[in-house]
Amino acid sequence: MEILNKANRIRLLSLRTPQMRAFHFSWFAFHICFFGWFGIAPLMAVVREDLSLTQTQIGNTIIASVLITVIVRLAIGVLCDRIGPRKTYSGLLLLGSLPVMGIGFANSFETFLLARLAIGAIGASFVITQYHTTMMFAPNVVGTANATSAGWGNLGGGTTQIVMPLIFSGLLMLGVSETLGWRLAMVVPGVVMFVTGIGYWLFTQDAPNGNFAELRARGELPPATGENSAGKSFMAAAKDIRVWALFVVYAICFGVELTINNIAAIYFFDHFDLTLATAGMIAGLFGLMNVFARTLGGVFSDLFARNGGLKGRVRWLFIALVCEGIALIAFSQMHVLSYAIGIMLVFSLFVQMAEGATYGVVPFINKKALGAVAGIVGAGGNVGAVAAAFLFRSEAITYQQGLFYLGVTVLVLASCALVVRFSPEIEAEEAKAYQVAVGEDTGTGVLSLR
Repeated sequence: MEILNKANRIRLLSLRTPQMRAFHFSWFAFHICFFGWFGIAPLMAVVREDLSLTQTQIGNTIIASVLITVIVRLAIGVLCDRIGPRKTYSGLLLLGSLPVMGIGFANSFETFLLARLAIGAIGASFVITQYHTTMMFAPNVVGTANATSAGWGNLGGGTTQIVMPLIFSGLLMLGVSETLGWRLAMVVPGVVMFVTGIGYWLFTQDAPNGNFAELRARGELPPATGENSAGKSFMAAAKDIRVWALFVVYAICFGVELTINNIAAIYFFDHFDLTLATAGMIAGLFGLMNVFARTLGGVFSDLFARNGGLKGRVRWLFIALVCEGIALIAFSQMHVLSYAIGIMLVFSLFVQMAEGATYGVVPFINKKALGAVAGIVGAGGNVGAVAAAFLFRSEAITYQQGLFYLGVTVLVLASCALVVRFSPEIEAEEAKAYQVAVGEDTGTGVLSLR
């Protein structure tokens, strides 16, 4: 059964419809989760001194911060299919706020590692964001909606690089010690997460026509049992080679972004001999590109689909990945700060457009197992981040060398995008759905203010 009354346009300044409330709450929830997830990253130079951490130990904490997310993302997609995104997101925000605030109690490498492991669970918020916007928006705009909500959410990675050092500096000005300062700073994102969780429960719904429980009661949505059970939907997704191709694709775009979010501040701090605040500001520019870059990836995906259908979406994904790999290799060779910043911004543009392009394809793989597909592909991003983190935990490899190897890997694995293909029947069906959605538009385009 199809979800009815999906929006065919994004009305950016509107909160009147359930579609736009879900859009705005989902991107903000992901934003604050991202903020809390990587809130400690720009303060790692201080934490390193306070807890006497080695480079290997820092690398292990980076791995921990993204490792648990792999498992949680796999589960969270299935949970969305079963109970809906509203309940799932509210629960994740409320529970996830606890370790974010609690990391301040860490007093050794072991306790700090466990705290980062627990915090990593909130990275699964991405899957819920993509699921919820897919439930709410029509084929002609779903790529843009998914990319924009995820991009503005990922922006939390840039926000935290800038804001957390400022919060920390403000606490120092009030006379708080460095040892206590980084601990108190982490309370801020935790509190905002908790409040957002309450708001998500109160002001959103699962689909345009109501929550999943209501839709099932009215016969508008299949029951979450039998052929539509969580286990069977997951297995249907897991047996599809296209899902695993996108798993790899997301590993080399979002996985790379997670890695840069973790190492950028300390890389600029050490490599260019900058202050912590300056290094954080520069690192924040990488994440701030999410204001528009990921949206562009989704917009181009929808545009390529206009004439090229689903094949067009896949072609655009491949192009974005190749450009990402080239830009990352170039960034790894920069020794002049101004050049490094410029190339980093170009690299950031393409890595985030590749992410948007990926989730311009995901909604069309298997609509009956959307949560499972989104969860598996989303988990790929974290697997990529874990794999990349091993490059940066080794004392024998410099960060520059690690970035170069990462760029080469992206170029080689970009070809996985071309594995994603669709039957002629699905191509024709989706082309028709696209034209129907476009025909229902009033002519103001997929993006409007009201």
